[in-house]
Amino acid sequence: MSFLRGGSRAVIFSAALLAGFTLGCKSGETAGTAAGAANPGQPPFMSAVAGNPPAQATDAPPAEKTGGFDGNRAYEQVAKQVSYGPRPTGSPALAELQNYMIGELKSYGCAVDTDSFSADTPAGRLPMKNILVKIPGEKPGIILLGTHYDTKRLENFVGADDAGSSTGVMLEMARVLCGQKQPRKYAVWIAFFDAEEAVNLEWQDPDHTYGSRQMAAQMAASGDLPKVKAFILADIVGGKTPHFRRDPASTKWLVDLIWSTAAKLGYSGVFVSTPGGPGGDDHDSFLQRNVPSVDIIDLDTASDVPYWHTPQDTLDKIDAKTLAIVGHTILESIKEIQLKK
Repeated sequence: MSFLRGGSRAVIFSAALLAGFTLGCKSGETAGTAAGAANPGQPPFMSAVAGNPPAQATDAPPAEKTGGFDGNRAYEQVAKQVSYGPRPTGSPALAELQNYMIGELKSYGCAVDTDSFSADTPAGRLPMKNILVKIPGEKPGIILLGTHYDTKRLENFVGADDAGSSTGVMLEMARVLCGQKQPRKYAVWIAFFDAEEAVNLEWQDPDHTYGSRQMAAQMAASGDLPKVKAFILADIVGGKTPHFRRDPASTKWLVDLIWSTAAKLGYSGVFVSTPGGPGGDDHDSFLQRNVPSVDIIDLDTASDVPYWHTPQDTLDKIDAKTLAIVGHTILESIKEIQLKK
């Protein structure tokens, strides 16, 4: 996410290569991230070429070893998203993806709510849609999971990792959880947020996290927000050399729970003890309303994700094994949160 302030009704950003990144943050992009040029005559989602995705080696652990979470199925969901090309908020491609996701979730037996709304952005008023899966529990309380599914408004940007990977994880999470028949103490809701990415190049208030801010406000109005025991956000979770750092802005007890769970599962080399965070993401919309929240994200643009917000964020960057590790960790963390009072 990132942007420049501006009032152009339609803004196109040309692709740019990233060089010499230090540890990045979603709120701290610089003008060197990508070059922006206003062009009211063209939508910013033109010139996308999904191409023929490379074959994926079946290197994810079998689902029976990861709590039922299938990393290869999650990878296929990433490939499906990439096949639509760039998917910025308000684009025809994103509308097609929304229809696919809703149909896919319903095919799993999930109860699906949608919220179609619009918001003023630097590119004008744009249509947006949040998608919410609700899996019931026996007692009052909600464990909320989340991802954004829109892509940055950059030319030729198909966003395999940002945000194809986390959306693939949450689609597979929905398949697993909606298919479970045993009762659970607290409900599990899975949110697919639209419009996390800034419309302009730089990440500046209020041009970002439109979807999560909308949902947090709605949940506050409905009285559901105080019921949320924990919010687990995933974003950029599919790379081949993952290192998920402990975000100091996230809720400490929840960070401790997830990272200790990952360590018990043998993933301490992936969920590392080093502090670091993006400095802005969809979890902020809930942290600001006192909801315990955590962001699982790898934004080490110097080493792990040098392709961030460039046309090189393609399917070949995604590892089914990483998706499986993230999915397994979240599934086991949900079990731990269910045990809390």
